[in-house]
Amino acid sequence: MAGVSLKCGDCGALLKSVEEAQEHAEITSHSNFAESTEAVLNLVCTACSKPCRSKTESDLHTKRTGHTEFVDKTMETVKPISLEAAPKDAMEIDNPDDGSSGSGYAAEEMVVPEVDKNILEELEGMGFPKARATRALHFSGNASLEAAVNWVVEHENDPDVDELPKVPANSKVGPPKPALTPEEVKIKAQELRERARKKKEEEEKRMEREREKERIRIGKELLEAKRIEEDNERKRIILLRKAEKEEERRAREKIRQKVEEDKAERRRKLGLPAEDPAAAKPSMPVVEEKKSSLPIRPATKTEQMRECLRSLKQAHKEDDAKVKRAFQTLLTYMGNVAKNPDEEKFRKIRLTNQTFQDRVGSLRGGIEFMELCGFEKMEGGEFLFLPRDKIDSAIINSAGTELNSAINNPFFGVL
Repeated sequence: MAGVSLKCGDCGALLKSVEEAQEHAEITSHSNFAESTEAVLNLVCTACSKPCRSKTESDLHTKRTGHTEFVDKTMETVKPISLEAAPKDAMEIDNPDDGSSGSGYAAEEMVVPEVDKNILEELEGMGFPKARATRALHFSGNASLEAAVNWVVEHENDPDVDELPKVPANSKVGPPKPALTPEEVKIKAQELRERARKKKEEEEKRMEREREKERIRIGKELLEAKRIEEDNERKRIILLRKAEKEEERRAREKIRQKVEEDKAERRRKLGLPAEDPAAAKPSMPVVEEKKSSLPIRPATKTEQMRECLRSLKQAHKEDDAKVKRAFQTLLTYMGNVAKNPDEEKFRKIRLTNQTFQDRVGSLRGGIEFMELCGFEKMEGGEFLFLPRDKIDSAIINSAGTELNSAINNPFFGVL
């Protein structure tokens, strides 16, 4: 079968004619060409009639425009390549090693191809450089303004996009097609701008979706990190409490041993025999029996306050910060009453107040402690009120003392 294309041995490109091979050599400086039986593809887009010379070019066109339907007209346009117009050139292309590579091209003059001047002016009026507009018209076949603009969009990243195209002086260029009217130019330009605007909006929406996904992912990671940190802090507090209890137990044991040693030392100095621990045990039930026979002394107000605070801490031992905040809030209330006994605003608290509920009212034992300090529920249980004539300075001071102890004593309520 006769050759139907010229294949560049340097980059593998298929070229339809000697003229294309010459132009390819001028642009790339490649000189290793040979005849090939592989035809140059002619894939025509059914949507916009753009011809594509290869599968890669059609894939790129699909990616840029979204057009997916192509008609293969390769066999309709294929014809044997003619080397008669430039036999010397073909010989030099086929034999690049004979020392005369590229010399055949110098004999043929290369000129800028003729293009539709009206469309060229329209492209220049749209802001395209003359060289780029000329190149676009030449390679789009002087078809239309839209075809030239599409070519520019698709080839805007080509390194030679702003270079004037060159063709052999004796090549024939078909007659230019009729130019568009000014109204059609405006409509086409508006369509192109609208298409570019929609493409930009779609890209911005896509980027916004990506940013939103990233924000959600980061938020989840931060929440998970916070949860892990809180778990670690809770475990650390539990271990610290255990260590404090063990330290207190050892301290108590040391004190007990010290008391026993002091007791034994006093007995030794007095000449008494050492106390027999086994003999001392039977006397314990007698003592307990005697104690049980004594009347139970009612707890004082101060002891009731201490027990109330201890119960509050035990009931909410899983959240030390909340307990400490409740103690500090109660201390503030007591301090305000002690400093300003005549100010009713410090002696009247709305039970439905959100701050009061968060800090004291929602904790078991908070309202009971205030009632021990003299506050009374009134107006259907809507307020806690401490009457001026029922303020007991001793009780208020005792409440402040117990609250200070609860806040500053690390062992308060532990046992």
